[in-house]
Amino acid sequence: MSDTFGPFELPIRVEAADIDELGHVNNVTYLRWVQDAAVAHWTAMAPSEELARLFWIVLRHEIDYLHPTRLEDRIAARTWVGTASRVRFERHTEIVRVADGRVLARARTLWCPIDAATRKPTAVSAEVRARFSVPATSTPAET
Repeated sequence: MSDTFGPFELPIRVEAADIDELGHVNNVTYLRWVQDAAVAHWTAMAPSEELARLFWIVLRHEIDYLHPTRLEDRIAARTWVGTASRVRFERHTEIVRVADGRVLARARTLWCPIDAATRKPTAVSAEVRARFSVPATSTPAET
C-alpha cells in the first residue's frame, strides 16, 4: 500500500501461463498487470460513493519493456496518478523485481472516468482529484 501521493504497490505472482516460448513473461501479461494495479489502487483508495458512481476506460497504453521477467521472479506493480484534466487521468506503472528493485517495465496509461448511469465521460469529485492527482513535476524516485 501507499500514502495518498506515493506509489501504490500491488504484489504480483508470476504464473506458468504468463511465460511465453522465449522463457519470459509475455508482453500481453504486462498489460494485464498494469490494469490490475490500476483497479486495485482505485478500489483501495476511492470513496465508496465514487466506486459506485464511476467506471474507468483506457484511452491509451504505452509500455517500455526494460528487462525480462521470469517465472521465479517475485515482482510488484507500483502505480501512481500523474497529471489530470477534467476527463483524462495519466497513470504511471512500474513492474519491479522485489529482490533487487530493478524496474522491469514502465507503462503510461491515459484513463477516462465514465459515469456508471449514463456511460458518458464525467468529471470526478474534488475528493477523488485530491486523493489521486499529483502535480506534473511529482513522480516517485527513479530506481
